[in-house]
Amino acid sequence: MGRGLAYLAFAGTTWGTTGAAVDIIYRSSDLGPMAVSFWRYVSGLALLLAARAFLPNRPARSSAPRVARPRLRGQRLLLLVGTGIGLAVFQTAYFGAVQETGLAVGTIVTLGAGPVFTAIGGRLLLNERIGRGGVLAVCGALAGLAVLVLGDQAGTVDPLGVGLALLSAAGYAVATLLARWTGRRGGGGEDPYSLTMWSFGIGAAVLLPLAWAEGIIPHTDHLGRILLLMAYVAAVTTALAYPLYFAGVAAVRATTAAVVMLIEPVSAAILAVTLLGEHLTAATIAGTLLLLTAVAGLAVAESRLPAPATA
Repeated sequence: MGRGLAYLAFAGTTWGTTGAAVDIIYRSSDLGPMAVSFWRYVSGLALLLAARAFLPNRPARSSAPRVARPRLRGQRLLLLVGTGIGLAVFQTAYFGAVQETGLAVGTIVTLGAGPVFTAIGGRLLLNERIGRGGVLAVCGALAGLAVLVLGDQAGTVDPLGVGLALLSAAGYAVATLLARWTGRRGGGGEDPYSLTMWSFGIGAAVLLPLAWAEGIIPHTDHLGRILLLMAYVAAVTTALAYPLYFAGVAAVRATTAAVVMLIEPVSAAILAVTLLGEHLTAATIAGTLLLLTAVAGLAVAESRLPAPATA
């Protein structure tokens, strides 16, 4: 349990620095969100493939012959492709939100809306119960988002950036709901490490033509800084943080994991103010507190519901 909490805290803290690193890349070069996401996925995939050679062999599965039923093959294909595209939208739209409305607001809206979209999608598409506490948490999150956007009189919140953050949250929700759906139907046998690699590969393939059109090679007088920041994003916040996150989630309750991961928007907001010189208005702070409190409440509400039966 203690090790799992440490893994989650590390993953959340490092993910909170991703937006700051990308914001500095934007200020130091002409790279855009498509190109940054593409290079992150390609570099992260290369590091994960290299690291897999040093991982211990997984326990052998049953020696009985496996029957590759068409239904399971279709579910696996949908899981891999859908997760890859969902994560590509999640990552690229998030980087775009950071570019448009800043690190603090982009991160808070994305990570606050993601669990809310997942809960609503689970209720509408998977017939999962939300419960009275979950409904109150969703309403609280929407209220926090409204305060964050409508109460901003200083112009620090950009509507386009908020829209991109919501699109990013939708991509996250799609990937999460696909994993839930395939798991409930008996088709979720893909281990997290392989799923991560497949998702990175598919995401990179989807982003390649868009990144090429945007400009895939940086033109800058600070090439060393760009390469160093991209190496950090690929190695620490991608190839290292993702496996640690999956290991942490496997060791602690889902509710505990959801609450611990709130460290990500908090660390992002601290970096935005101290490192990037962003300003947080009273409305931004109030909306942030409402949004994050609602997410924590949603996690608690879901923990009190019975687990859904699998097919």
